[in-house]
Amino acid sequence: MNILVSGAGIAGLAAARELGTRGHDVTVVEYDHGLRLAGTPIDIRGDAVRTVERMGLLAEIRKRRLRMTESTWFVDGDGEPVGRIPIAQISDSDDDIEILREDLVRVLADALPGTAAIRFGDSIAELADGGDGVGVRFASGRTGRYDLVLGADGQHSAVRRLVFGPEEDYLRHLGVYIALAALPGEARSEGVNSIHNVPSRMAGTFWYKDRAVAVFQFRSEPLDYDRHDLDAQKKIVIDAFAGHRSWRIPELLDAVRADPGFFFDSASQIHLPSWHRGRVALVGDAGYSPAFLSGRGTSLALTGAHILAEELDRCGGDHTAAFERYEVRQRPYVTFAQASVDRGRDRILPTSWAAIAARDEALRAADTGTR
Repeated sequence: MNILVSGAGIAGLAAARELGTRGHDVTVVEYDHGLRLAGTPIDIRGDAVRTVERMGLLAEIRKRRLRMTESTWFVDGDGEPVGRIPIAQISDSDDDIEILREDLVRVLADALPGTAAIRFGDSIAELADGGDGVGVRFASGRTGRYDLVLGADGQHSAVRRLVFGPEEDYLRHLGVYIALAALPGEARSEGVNSIHNVPSRMAGTFWYKDRAVAVFQFRSEPLDYDRHDLDAQKKIVIDAFAGHRSWRIPELLDAVRADPGFFFDSASQIHLPSWHRGRVALVGDAGYSPAFLSGRGTSLALTGAHILAEELDRCGGDHTAAFERYEVRQRPYVTFAQASVDRGRDRILPTSWAAIAARDEALRAADTGTR
């Protein structure tokens, strides 16, 4: 079949790899002008580890895995440690592989067969499912016709909007936003990541291999902003921390202003009763974002892409049957992941100074008890 995949993120690349190796002609269309590499480390967990093994990629992924050698400390306004998250609380086993997002993206991109190609700097503008194929008009003005279209274009999926309706009909906002900014001049600390809280907000510095990143999270009701306007997104973060000058907050906000690769998004889930309609199906965050708070979005993208390709094979190209079987097999993973998001949120983002103090005291007591 001739298949169009929207999005060259993890879900899109995994789908292109799995479909292409099964003999389909795959075109991946990506809005950005190159692979999107920004982001914090991600986890491949549980059955997703076995999925990448079946894809033949486990050895390459293990070569690039991160081993947690840093402690993460909560610090006060003067930078003094007040409580530690022990390394033992961070999974590091054969059933949980941590890897930089950019490393996984490159592994998947390098594994694309000759039957799969990526077209950068374009996106889907219109879809018309005629029953025997899907007509597509691209933002560039190009047109094409495909047997199937897969939306793997993330939480803010254009394919989902065009086929299933407005994002707000399916989005569940979890009340948290996250931002990341590079810290290129950061001096290496001795194996320590730091988190500082003010009520309903956190700012931190984290090391991933040889690079440092400023991380911000804050609680908020849904915000209306242009996701393609980087300056507007930076202003949201700067305004959210306005008036807070403790620890390194002003300095880290300068990093936000300076970083051309700044990242900003909400912790939100996508809930759809079905992930397919006609000849169009959704994979990964486009169909079932669990939110970054779950730590399972990458795993869902990988299992979803593999299951969908496998079912198209098993059903002999009968896309209706394949899409239905894909949903039956993938739905339990999604249900579990989406139910996991509330764990740890109150510890990372206490809502008052009293709650921050109580959290710190509990962590100090726990740390003392393990010595």
